[in-house]
Amino acid sequence: MLTRKQHELLMFIHERMKESGIPPSFDEMKDALDLRSKSGIHRLITALEERGFIRRLPNRARALEVIKLPDSMNPSLGGRKARFEPSVIEGNLGKVAAPASRVPASVSDGGRFVTIPVMGRIAAGTPIEAIQSHSHTITVPPEMLGPGEHYALEVRGDSMIEAGIFDGDTVLIRKQDAASTGEIVVALVDDQEATLKRLRRRGNSVALEAANPSYETRIFPPDRVKVQGRLVGLLRKY
Repeated sequence: MLTRKQHELLMFIHERMKESGIPPSFDEMKDALDLRSKSGIHRLITALEERGFIRRLPNRARALEVIKLPDSMNPSLGGRKARFEPSVIEGNLGKVAAPASRVPASVSDGGRFVTIPVMGRIAAGTPIEAIQSHSHTITVPPEMLGPGEHYALEVRGDSMIEAGIFDGDTVLIRKQDAASTGEIVVALVDDQEATLKRLRRRGNSVALEAANPSYETRIFPPDRVKVQGRLVGLLRKY
């Protein structure tokens, strides 16, 4: 049986993983549970791990997997343990199709996969370049995407490692020109450089926040930043 705080943390992690496929940071967990320090989060995570509800993945910064939910959350399972699978695909990043000048997202393979274009690289660190033209395509399960138009970008840099995003990952982006504060977005700065950061609104300014203490938060007037899309999923090679 879980304590109230253990249950709150488990459900917060579960909901965040459902939304983005990426575990919340310790700071986000601390704020969500209104705790004063991260040490309380460490104790709750240890307790959840000991009870078999979550698993910490080795050699990955703060990477968590929700293994099961309380039976009360899954009455239709007839007492069987529920298993939550995070929205992260391991392996070869799907089947690669031939390049094209413009390839919109499309359903393939009997509806089991959706083909989306890979639009070059995105900086998760020092900005490198704006989004490039389409280079190739990948296929992903449609449940990873949801409604809307999508594209993928290859991550370069380590500024988002505490959000579970690493150099070499491929991020799945829903194309949109607006986002809520706290969401991880593709931001285009001065129409020249694209970067993957958490968006924060501070009065009349826009802050692009890294998830790595080695990087400073960059603050701009709103007319210098254009949202190009919102993070909805993540692919990783092992």
